[in-house]
Amino acid sequence: QVRLAESGGGSVQPGESLRISCQVSGGFAGQFIAWFRQAPGKEREGVASIYTDSGSTVYSDSVKGRFTVSQDNAKATVYLQMNSLEPEDTALYYCASGFGGVVNSVTRLQPGRYTYWGQGTQVTVSS
Repeated sequence: QVRLAESGGGSVQPGESLRISCQVSGGFAGQFIAWFRQAPGKEREGVASIYTDSGSTVYSDSVKGRFTVSQDNAKATVYLQMNSLEPEDTALYYCASGFGGVVNSVTRLQPGRYTYWGQGTQVTVSS
């Protein structure tokens, strides 16, 4: 059984950095693991994806150049390093795995493609 657990969220000021983690059990190798976020009243948005076999990454335009997704195979954990945070980054952040369907840079950030989800970790950016 696949389980994902996010951690590391918190409250920061604009311009600061934060790293959140996603620990995966039940299947890490050969997986597309993605980070999504959802702000109140908005749709869930894909922000970053990593393929654990090759380390291949994909980012949304809204976070490209500011966020970095990485992995630690020994810990079966995927990280999202978030720099230069903005109030617009405030959201509940989820990680997901169990990708299905055609693989491309668009589908890797579509929430409907993923089967397994964590409970989320809150990130708040405010002065």
